[in-house]
Amino acid sequence: MASSVIRYYHYDPVQRRLDLQFVSGRRYVYHDVPRETYAQMRRAFSKGEFFNAQIRDRFRYERIH
Repeated sequence: MASSVIRYYHYDPVQRRLDLQFVSGRRYVYHDVPRETYAQMRRAFSKGEFFNAQIRDRFRYERIH
């Protein structure tokens, strides 16, 4: 199901980086995200709810301009 808040996400398993772009256009890279966390996000019915509960404020991140 498409997310109402997340436009795009991509995971790099080698660098353990999760690249997210929100529908607002803001883009962030989250570092040291475990592969299993990404797998759980892929399976989650609501990507936005999963992000808020399991990724936001739990991993180091940077905003990409």
